[in-house]
Amino acid sequence: MNPILDVVVRSLCVYLFMVVAIRLFGKNQLSQLNAGDVVLLLLISNAVQNAMVGQDTSLQGGLIAALVLFAANFILKRLMFSNRSFETFMEENPVILVKDGKIDEKALNTVKITKDELEEAIREHGVERIEDVRLSILEVDGNISVVSEDNQTKQTHYSRIKRKNKRKYQ
Repeated sequence: MNPILDVVVRSLCVYLFMVVAIRLFGKNQLSQLNAGDVVLLLLISNAVQNAMVGQDTSLQGGLIAALVLFAANFILKRLMFSNRSFETFMEENPVILVKDGKIDEKALNTVKITKDELEEAIREHGVERIEDVRLSILEVDGNISVVSEDNQTKQTHYSRIKRKNKRKYQ
């Protein structure tokens, strides 16, 4: 096989594997990385490097692999933008965690967020009590959005924060 074509095919295979793996293992975990996640990403990148370029350790081989990864990512984003069913497959829907001051316990359990983590996120928005939250949503990118109403000025405040990844794996 042509060495350039070999790098292209290998890079595409690794890219597709990583996209599927992130989808299966939950990309919401990638929104805020802890030390273990960073180590995992570094080890994965090192592990798949040789799988992408094979014996070609030249500058040309590395640049071709990088170009293929950029192109594959560009195509994936375009597919998600133009095809709603593909986007739905790749992205999870936002999840309402709190509505009108009431916690949705079932939703918290589904997305594996503890009540303590939710309360911490709400406090980081400057809201003291869950009862003061009009709406709190776990967004598709792993951020928690909070909409609250200031009782004194009757103004609505919107803000988003990154959710801290403190999940315990069972």
